[in-house]
Amino acid sequence: MNMINIEGLDLSFGTGANESKILHDVNIQIQAGESFGLVGESGSGKTTVLRCLAGQYNHWSGQLSVNGNRLLHKLDKKRCIDMQMVFQDPYGSLHPRHSIETALAEPLKIHKMDNRDERISTILKKVGLDDSFRYRSPHQLSGGQRQRVAIARALILEPKILLLDEPTSALDVSVQAEILNLLKDLKEKEGLTYLMVTHDLGVVTYLCDRIAVMQNGHIVETISSLNLANHGASEPYTRMLLDCCYHTETTQSSEALSA
Repeated sequence: MNMINIEGLDLSFGTGANESKILHDVNIQIQAGESFGLVGESGSGKTTVLRCLAGQYNHWSGQLSVNGNRLLHKLDKKRCIDMQMVFQDPYGSLHPRHSIETALAEPLKIHKMDNRDERISTILKKVGLDDSFRYRSPHQLSGGQRQRVAIARALILEPKILLLDEPTSALDVSVQAEILNLLKDLKEKEGLTYLMVTHDLGVVTYLCDRIAVMQNGHIVETISSLNLANHGASEPYTRMLLDCCYHTETTQSSEALSA
């Protein structure tokens, strides 16, 4: 069964002569329990797809379905329970003056869920943090710890789907690996479905089963992570991204050796 179904998704900004089309007939099907990646250069439209699903944009056309339920343009509580988003900047996504406990309790209050103390303790443990973190503020945490809290907040409503918007790009390389391993572990243990946006092909081939490559609002190719890693891409644009990724990794390795 498809957990996420996107058919003919279009989105434009502006009207008349000032209209700019951002998404062009985007079609994506993601099965339950699958981890699916969207890659492409900045401005390719990949994050816009997430925002349409999350209800941040509501003037799209096409058809969006989650867990067999067709999404309307108006955001409702069921969509928030079924699907949550983890943002790129963990510090920016947490209120600087709210404790971690307050950040985690807020969605529980909105959705009138009980056993809040137990739920907060349980979700902190699942993301590798102990109960003492609930009394801290975001500025008292490292970048990796803040992203763990952001993941905990997304999971506290027990959604079936996580939308991941560059969840490791703001972190140091060693911390990136920890967060990716956490996400992989949570997916297996909780039976989650992921839709992940990233520009890092190394990240997407590690975490995702299949990948859609976007260029100028179009999906140009959908490929398995195994084929992508083995340079099995058929589209010139995908091969260009691979070449750029390889060049960047080689340059970084050379700089590290000469340092």
